[in-house]
Amino acid sequence: MQKKILLLGSGELGKEFVIAAQRLGQTVIAVDSYEGAPAMQVAHTFEVINMLDGNALDAIVAKHQPDFIVPEIEAIRTERFYDYEKQGITVVPSAKAANFTMNRKAIRDLAAKELGLRTAAYQYAASAEELYKAVAQVGIPCVVKPLMSSSGKGQSTIKSEADIEKAWNYAVEGSRGDVVEVIVEAFINFHSEITLLTVTQNNNPTLFCAPIGHRQERGDYQESWQPARVSEKDIAEAQQMAEKVTEALGGAGIFGVEFFLTDEGVYFSELSPRPHDTGMVTLAGTQNFNEFELHLRAILGLPIPEITLQKAGASAVILAAGSGVPVISGLEEAAALPKTDIRIFGKPTTRPFRRMGVALAYDFVEAPIESVVENAKAAAKLINVAEK
Repeated sequence: MQKKILLLGSGELGKEFVIAAQRLGQTVIAVDSYEGAPAMQVAHTFEVINMLDGNALDAIVAKHQPDFIVPEIEAIRTERFYDYEKQGITVVPSAKAANFTMNRKAIRDLAAKELGLRTAAYQYAASAEELYKAVAQVGIPCVVKPLMSSSGKGQSTIKSEADIEKAWNYAVEGSRGDVVEVIVEAFINFHSEITLLTVTQNNNPTLFCAPIGHRQERGDYQESWQPARVSEKDIAEAQQMAEKVTEALGGAGIFGVEFFLTDEGVYFSELSPRPHDTGMVTLAGTQNFNEFELHLRAILGLPIPEITLQKAGASAVILAAGSGVPVISGLEEAAALPKTDIRIFGKPTTRPFRRMGVALAYDFVEAPIESVVENAKAAAKLINVAEK
């Protein structure tokens, strides 16, 4: 049970995954486009390449001959994954899952057209002119997102025709990879958003974590909390949708499946075939296994007898304000707060709104979740990220 894992993308989520893998004696090669990425700091070795360069990707796969390829980001030449599977390498969760979910068009069409899941009305646009037409069809207000992006980059809301040109330029600016196309979604009048961490297994049933609530700004999460308040009817519908789409994608691992909760029912929003940023709340000890440990166990085929909720928890992001080399302060003050913890990711540089760490808070399961969220936010506010 000693496997070699090639981790493609080495951010904060990758770092926690490597720590989980190290604890179970696995070997990890961390890959990213720059040296010193968070996961590289704890992996056995690392590689620096442009993962959109198929030849460079082929070269490191041939060099390391991994048992598993674990994608952590979107900007990868994912069509190469099918060939790696033919070579006998396990792509996590599967080549299909990684390829489909790296592009919003593939996953949205699968969910809405093939599986019949309830989604927002949507259109695609590959130019500013097409965006005007798409907005006319979908209606205002609407949300524009690049087909390939992460952490809310390039995402904006169109509230009037005057916003359309600006939304196109912002989306192109925030797009990852070489796909210059956007999805335009009708605005849904939702009362809350949740992430349903869904664990698929090769020879065992699909498991679900307690729902995670989250709040977003600029398309990126700011706080998350577990458990989120969700009716039995809504959670049953969300679980049914999550199982349907993850089964269609195949493979074993954790999926972060996002939903909008409305008065009319549950709407499928997005899906990530890997640990989810909002799931960092599980680092607060909310579950018997955090999301990274669950991902690893599913990948290795280790039994997961159950997922149990142990505590109420919350996470709040720690953001950079400017650009430069980070100087972190306030750890002593934050550490003095009861029932809290801090994770600093170790990113070597900052940029405005870049996520540099996360504050965690926890309490007994029945504690008012609002107070747990406030404790996480209070801890996050005490951490200062300056630049030099």
